[in-house]
Amino acid sequence: MSKRKIWAFLVLCNSQSGLLFPCRRPFDTIAGVKALLLSHYNRLEIVDVPMPRPGPDEILVRVHACGICGSDVHGYDGSTGRRLPPIIMGHEAAGTVAAVGATASQFRQGDRVTFDSTIYCGRCDYCRRGEVNLCDNRQVLGVSTPDFRREGAFAEYVVVPERLTYKLGESVPFEHAAMIEPLAVAVHAVSLTKVDESTTAVVFGAGMIGLLVLQVLREKKCPRIYVVDLDDTRLQLAKHLGATATINAKTSDTLSDLQRLTEGASIDVAFEAVGSTPTIANAIKAVRKGGAIVLIGNVAPTIELPLQAVVSKQLTLHGSAASSGEYPECIELLRRAAVKLEPLITAVASLEEGPGWFDRLHAREPNLMKVILKP
Repeated sequence: MSKRKIWAFLVLCNSQSGLLFPCRRPFDTIAGVKALLLSHYNRLEIVDVPMPRPGPDEILVRVHACGICGSDVHGYDGSTGRRLPPIIMGHEAAGTVAAVGATASQFRQGDRVTFDSTIYCGRCDYCRRGEVNLCDNRQVLGVSTPDFRREGAFAEYVVVPERLTYKLGESVPFEHAAMIEPLAVAVHAVSLTKVDESTTAVVFGAGMIGLLVLQVLREKKCPRIYVVDLDDTRLQLAKHLGATATINAKTSDTLSDLQRLTEGASIDVAFEAVGSTPTIANAIKAVRKGGAIVLIGNVAPTIELPLQAVVSKQLTLHGSAASSGEYPECIELLRRAAVKLEPLITAVASLEEGPGWFDRLHAREPNLMKVILKP
């Protein structure tokens, strides 16, 4: 960043809680860590912030790769209300341990690690039941709301709780490890319903999560997986990644095509990774009586639901929220090269190039998938 005087809110990290506090002072008087700051909606700046300091049970991670999530793009323009400026976003990341807190004992300096983005309390009823994604006190890395604020990983360094940190093998590139968070979302979604060697499944949405769900289903030995989207390029990628067949809902009748492709066989489960009324309605219509729909997409706050179809077909609707302890399974999937991540990475860019990539993603430029930033 140039040596011009820029007065703005400077992010200060509390060594115990990781909360952020505003402070007005010129950035050019501070020497510290480089970060990509959402200073205002639709405005990202490369700034210097103080070096974060880990609390007793925390880890300081030198960030080597951090993916731009769709939720970051929606937070960029303020549409979600979950990225209140000023905030350093970023929660899909990996790096090396730079320092450990006084009571942290599982990691050493230099360890290759990734970390969960869900900060759970470990004390509430949900945490005690192992449903940490439903924690009553849940916070998310790189997110700021009226209730909490957590510094994220679009920076050279970030502090995370030791209990959320996982070691990586040498064979896993940091760019791939940064995609463990969305992979964990897919693994969690698939875990919510029965999938085996007799299952017929359909995935609505061939974005990042949908394509990861496809690969997790394939890894679970699901023999027939159909993918529905509006984009031929993404559908071609789905076919490359193992889809039995694909359907372009813009140019075809989805339900008729599914009947034709399955030769009238039933669809056991649908995974909806879009979050819109039309795709959810098609998912409900597509599955057999007694079947299941897993709802992953979370774009619209409300949708219209064909209630009579749900009731008369005795369908099960599962809401899928983030992930809940699936990181070790995901790391093992990467170690075995059981999922293909390289085809999903559009670009690997520097932190300084981040604002430009956010603009392109926000404009919905065609054929963009995952962009990884390297602080």
